[in-house]
Amino acid sequence: MHRLGFARTRGPRRQDGMSLLLVLMILSIVSTLGIAATQIALLAERSARSDRDFQVALQSAEAALMDAEFDIFGPAASDRRSAFGERPDLSNFVTGCGSSGITAGLCAPVVAGKPAWLTVDMTGDAVTEIGQFTHRAFQAGGSGVMPARRPAYVIEPVPDPADRDLGSSAPKYIYRVTAMGFGPRKDTKAVVQMLFRS
Repeated sequence: MHRLGFARTRGPRRQDGMSLLLVLMILSIVSTLGIAATQIALLAERSARSDRDFQVALQSAEAALMDAEFDIFGPAASDRRSAFGERPDLSNFVTGCGSSGITAGLCAPVVAGKPAWLTVDMTGDAVTEIGQFTHRAFQAGGSGVMPARRPAYVIEPVPDPADRDLGSSAPKYIYRVTAMGFGPRKDTKAVVQMLFRS
């Protein structure tokens, strides 16, 4: 007689949940890395946009410097031409900078204290906007990547340090031109300055 035996089968193994825990840990690490990569990409995009906006503002300010140079050289028939030269008529230069007519943006020399370019509101009325006297075209305020507003500048006569005739009643002057340009947003600004000898 044969013995019939039944093979013993083991019951279900007891799950400790280690594989589930391991999968959750890997998933959380991958998610954290994905979020970090997204934040880095957004930061890089924001930085690139900020740099582009500043470059637009800087080029706008440099265009205003060129316009100021044309303003100083101006045609002989220009109303402002008499204000400039080696020995300018300082009556056209207004204390705190002029805001109307041919005196717009012309600042009287400051003997003591801060120079006018440090105290004038470059977004106000006491400036010369690009093209105001030279009639040069400049697009601003439109859509796309262009300046939000037209750049502006102020001009201050400064006694010429190379003037050898110090005893003269009419000393020679050079001009300090300070220009502010704007980026696609009005809060992006760039200021440039030059000394100009006519």
